[in-house]
Amino acid sequence: MQSYNYTVATESTGQRIDKFLADSLSDITRSAVVNLIESGNISVNGKQVSKNYKLREGDSIDVMIPDPVEYEAEAENIPLDIVYEDNDLLVVNKPKGMVVHPAAGNYSGTLVNALLYHCKDGLSGINGVMRPGIVHRIDKNTSGLLIVAKNDKAHKSLAEQIKEHSFTREYEAVVLGNIKEDSGTVDAPIGRHPIERKRMAVTEKNSKNAVTHFEVIRRYGAYTHIKCRLETGRTHQIRVHMAYIGHPVAGDDVYGSKKEKVYFDGQCLHARKIGFVHPSTSEYLEFSSDLPEYFIKFLNKLNNIYG
Repeated sequence: MQSYNYTVATESTGQRIDKFLADSLSDITRSAVVNLIESGNISVNGKQVSKNYKLREGDSIDVMIPDPVEYEAEAENIPLDIVYEDNDLLVVNKPKGMVVHPAAGNYSGTLVNALLYHCKDGLSGINGVMRPGIVHRIDKNTSGLLIVAKNDKAHKSLAEQIKEHSFTREYEAVVLGNIKEDSGTVDAPIGRHPIERKRMAVTEKNSKNAVTHFEVIRRYGAYTHIKCRLETGRTHQIRVHMAYIGHPVAGDDVYGSKKEKVYFDGQCLHARKIGFVHPSTSEYLEFSSDLPEYFIKFLNKLNNIYG
């Protein structure tokens, strides 16, 4: 059982308790907060409240989160776009909209469910039963290449390459605004947003160094098509860094702009290239994937509008 206590500050006065706690508790959805309220695990000043309770300055909120029920991801016969596979690893081209691994409220239809069906018991166990084989992740609405380890030896080798920044990861994205420079680097630390705990932000507090290199491919008036190379691999790194310099990824509903001129559903971000030293042969391997249909359609749309 995990317990938390919050004292409501002036700036949070009048906010609904379910929204306040959803923003404050990392990895807890608003619906999960409502369930905790309805099950009596949240109290204000020692009393039970409803989900629409409006906070007052100085309120003391106690939150009790029961220990999670042990869950093991199940195999599901979901088609995979496998770019490369051998006895140690496989490289998968993940479609936009697919979650990488099961989590609260989303236990099926994930990449891990598909991998368990394809690989049977042949996945590394370092990250536990919820994330077998997963060395690194990409967001649900990001498409592209992802590497999966079939055994612990391969997993450790690949994870070490990521840690040492020798692991090649290149993305393509369409971002809002006209980037004047042909190339550049964003070197800014990333950590949890100080207020909205589900978001990441450029911050000096409890953060890790993060470096993104970008290069302009083509400009489309109010948008720019870019290539990004990750030197580090922080959560939401490209999305946070591009928003930080005033050019959020098109369609990003978390870090994006509400003033977008052309509608796009879900961020226009694709993991196009991946490269690494093979854990058994020591050979450097590099793979790339074509831009997916949704990405090309958006570029064509921009070309028709802006020329």
